[in-house]
Amino acid sequence: MSEANDMLRRWQRWSALPGGKTLFSFGVGRMAPYTSSISPRVQELRAGYARVRMRDRRRLRNHLRSVHAIAMMNLAEVTSGLAMLAGMPDDARAIITNLAIEYKKKARGALEAECTTSPPASNERREYHLEAVVRDVAGDEVARATARWLVGPR
Repeated sequence: MSEANDMLRRWQRWSALPGGKTLFSFGVGRMAPYTSSISPRVQELRAGYARVRMRDRRRLRNHLRSVHAIAMMNLAEVTSGLAMLAGMPDDARAIITNLAIEYKKKARGALEAECTTSPPASNERREYHLEAVVRDVAGDEVARATARWLVGPR
């Protein structure tokens, strides 16, 4: 795909400005309100690739004082979704139909998720399986999620 889609164009425009990554990330939360509960910050975005950070805050912790499992799942979902959406044709849409996650170890501190995929070339109805890896600040893998996205025409 040679031409960037609308989401990618917005990222390219906003991320170059001071505070632009924060504003773009806020917009992602407005588009998908539940996602804003973890206050994700998009660090890097290109067609088929996303890297998203989540700060460690008390409201995202569990009774063991580590990052809650569902907060990590939310981070993995938004990361896989951004990787998929940033490469899709403008006449396509996607919805997640399955999300599974394996927790590797307790997570503490800021977390970063990363996802790489081959973006859809058309709006043909098809399922895509993506993997998002969540790492802590030391670079240790704390979780790995598999997301199934259904792409189809708008």
